[in-house]
Amino acid sequence: MLRQSTRFLVTGALGIALAGGAQAQDDTIEIGWTAWSDAEFVTKLASRLINENTDHTVELVQTDIAPQYQGIETGDIDAMMMAWLPATHEDYYEEVASNVENLGVLYNGARLGWVVPDYVPESQLSSLSDLSNESVREELDGRITGIDPGAGLTQLSESAIEEYGLDGYNLQTSSGAGMTAALDRATNREEWIVVTGWSPHWKFGAYDLRYLEDSQGVLGGPERVHVLAREGFDADYPQISQVLTRMYLSLDELQGYMFEARESSYDEAISQFIDENPDQVNYWLTGEF
Repeated sequence: MLRQSTRFLVTGALGIALAGGAQAQDDTIEIGWTAWSDAEFVTKLASRLINENTDHTVELVQTDIAPQYQGIETGDIDAMMMAWLPATHEDYYEEVASNVENLGVLYNGARLGWVVPDYVPESQLSSLSDLSNESVREELDGRITGIDPGAGLTQLSESAIEEYGLDGYNLQTSSGAGMTAALDRATNREEWIVVTGWSPHWKFGAYDLRYLEDSQGVLGGPERVHVLAREGFDADYPQISQVLTRMYLSLDELQGYMFEARESSYDEAISQFIDENPDQVNYWLTGEF
């Protein structure tokens, strides 16, 4: 009953906001997303809100991050909600910046790094520089467990191996799910492991983890995650553009619901978010407090 009541109020408010506005379009809006836990939550949340509260329909297009940038530049997809700036996706963004629309910051305080379980002795491994020690390399079998090959974090990690002179190490790429599966196996056995990581991520709620110190800053500093859209999106879908522009979550808020999604499902966590944050959702949809 609470979920139905919340959605009725939000839908009614949006209907008032759109009354007398531009004619509703029935076009499908394609939003790209990558199988990262933060991307999955925010993209599916936006899709739910648009599908249930407007006359538009969102189709989610799952692909790697590089094709998403290409897609919004060419207009093959309408929007993406996972542009890590200024550093992580700098190369991708510079290629398309003049041909896309930046709809603003979705959340602040994101970061990248290499992560280890807390049971790995900090006296032996506290920084990327420590990885050059032969005993540490042997414990790790010369492996850094990464994510998909096209990710900005993967490119930065390759640079880190070179900059820190980590000879004998292999960056093992797979996917976000593959990385967390490897982390889960290692922690169950209390084996040493280094994974490429980022915040926000549900794994920080599931395991006791820490970032390794990156004294050279190769993996970057604090990041902001932006929403990008194809050129002309705001003119074609002004109301939807405003919804995506107004969406904003704190890092702690996002990370908490991501962990809920892990424990149950993304659909349930999104329903919980909508139920627990009606004023915030109403503002995103209508611009009214």
